[in-house]
Amino acid sequence: METYSLLREFADSWFMLAIFAFFLGTVAWALRPGGRRQHEDAAQIPFRHEDQPARDDALAASADNLKEARQ
Repeated sequence: METYSLLREFADSWFMLAIFAFFLGTVAWALRPGGRRQHEDAAQIPFRHEDQPARDDALAASADNLKEARQ
């Protein structure tokens, strides 16, 4: 059996099964009961600093350098 045929047979059977198992594991991990808080936190990222941008460590000392987010 040549290399191409062997790799093709492996990809058609066992590798497909491994990818499907990885997919099911990923879906189960994303929908686990303990992940709800993390998903809600990630969903609120765009709304965290509506009035002004987040302070940068270098700019935290002077409030004059902050710009208003809404114009």
